Amino acid sequence: MYGTAMVQASQATIGDSEFDRDTALVRRDEGVYDIDLPAGWTIAEAVNGGYLLAVLGRALADALPHSDPFTITAHYLTASRPGPAVVRTDVVRTGRTLSTGQASLYQTDEAGHEVERIRVLASYGDLDALPDDVRTSAVPPAIPPVEQCFGPKDGPAPASGSSPIADRLMIKLDPSTLGWALGAPSGKGEMRAWFGLADGRDADPFSLLLAVDALPPTAFELGLSGWVPTVELTVHVRCRPAPGPLRVAITTRNLAGGFLEEDAEVWDSADRLVAQSRQLARVRLG
Repeated sequence: MYGTAMVQASQATIGDSEFDRDTALVRRDEGVYDIDLPAGWTIAEAVNGGYLLAVLGRALADALPHSDPFTITAHYLTASRPGPAVVRTDVVRTGRTLSTGQASLYQTDEAGHEVERIRVLASYGDLDALPDDVRTSAVPPAIPPVEQCFGPKDGPAPASGSSPIADRLMIKLDPSTLGWALGAPSGKGEMRAWFGLADGRDADPFSLLLAVDALPPTAFELGLSGWVPTVELTVHVRCRPAPGPLRVAITTRNLAGGFLEEDAEVWDSADRLVAQSRQLARVRLG
C-alpha cells in the first residue's frame, strides 16, 4: 500500500489545519465572501491554482444545499496575488441529488479597479450517498515506497522552481520523474508523487482540488522550464478519500502551439481513484 515511513500520527485534523484556516471565507452577505489570500500558497509570486479552486469550492459549499464538489471547472483569467479578495457566488440550479452554482474571485488592482481572477462552474452533491459499485479498468500508479522518493528538501539545495507552497505540502516524487531536477529530463511528460499536507491533515474533497495542481509541471520532464500558467482546469471528485497519503499521477500526451494538457489521477490509501482532472496550460517555448 504505502511505505512505513509515511505512517505517522496526524498533527492536524480536517477542520483544524493551516489549509482549513487559509481557505476559510468570511460571509459578508448572501453569496458574497471575503478572504485574505496568504503568500504561503504562491508559486513565482502567483497564488496556486489548486489552492484557489479549494477557496471557491468552499464558498460554493456554503452557498449550495449540497456540500461536496462532484465536478468543478475553472477558467483562470488573470493571476491572483496575495492579499484581500472577494468571492461572489450564484446558485444556478438546485435539485434533490445535485446542485449547480458558479463563483468568481475578484481583487482590486493598483488603479483601484476590481479585476476578476478566476471563474468557476460546479455541480455539488453528497459523496456519502453514492453507490459503492466500481467497474473500472484504471489501476493505481506504480510509485516506489515513499522512503525511496524525493521532495524539495531532500537535495543539498532547494529544487529548481520551489516556492512558498512547497513548505505547506508533503510531496515525494517518483525518482523516474525527477530527471528535470538533475538536468536530464526524460522527455516523457509524466509526474508521479506521494502527496499530503505538511501538517499531517488527512485529505478531503477540497484538498483533492489542491492535489491535482500541486506537483511540478509535466513540462519540466519535457525539457521546458519556467512558469506554466493554467488556462482551464476541470476536476471530478469520485469519492471521499480514506485517511492516509495520496498518490498523484499526471501525464501530458500533447504539446502544441504553446499549450499542453495535463491529465491527473489521484488515488487514496485504499487504492481507490478519488479524483481525476484535466487542465490546459500555457508553456514558454524557446
